[in-house]
Amino acid sequence: MVITDLSRYIRSVPDFPKKGIVFKDITTLLQDKDALKQALSELLEFAKGLKIDKVVGVESRGFVFGGLLAEKLDAGFVPIRKPGKLPGDTVKETYVLEYGVDSIEIHADAIKKGDKILMHDDLLATGGTMEAACKLVEKLGGEIVQISFLVELSFLSGREKLKKYDIRSLISYDSE
Repeated sequence: MVITDLSRYIRSVPDFPKKGIVFKDITTLLQDKDALKQALSELLEFAKGLKIDKVVGVESRGFVFGGLLAEKLDAGFVPIRKPGKLPGDTVKETYVLEYGVDSIEIHADAIKKGDKILMHDDLLATGGTMEAACKLVEKLGGEIVQISFLVELSFLSGREKLKKYDIRSLISYDSE
């Protein structure tokens, strides 16, 4: 079954995680096998022809498609997590997001110099999380060849922070 509009599988949750934010919930898309398959197929199409060594997924929803993409692209998978969640030596980056300040970490030995990297997360909002993730990968010597997102909130202008990269999004919202 071909779905023409994947956005109808994204649930909007007002005032989550705090008042004034409309959260775009991808779990409703993940629950539908046809929407899940189509989203994966379209994300793979973005990466067609790229020689990817590793897919880097950002905690936690970025792990879902990140892991699937890595398997289909015959690449390794590297998680970026919140502090204290990875057991080995890590590198840390702090960043500002639309509702506070946070940090993320990557294993210090996860990326080799020259690795071709596909970055993936579920959502692009202000771009702070992905900008921090890209800094981590580049500190370790990785070459980011593409960044993919399932959903983009284009009205928050997150692309501006990432404009030096090839950015792809399946679903874009021009307003809340």
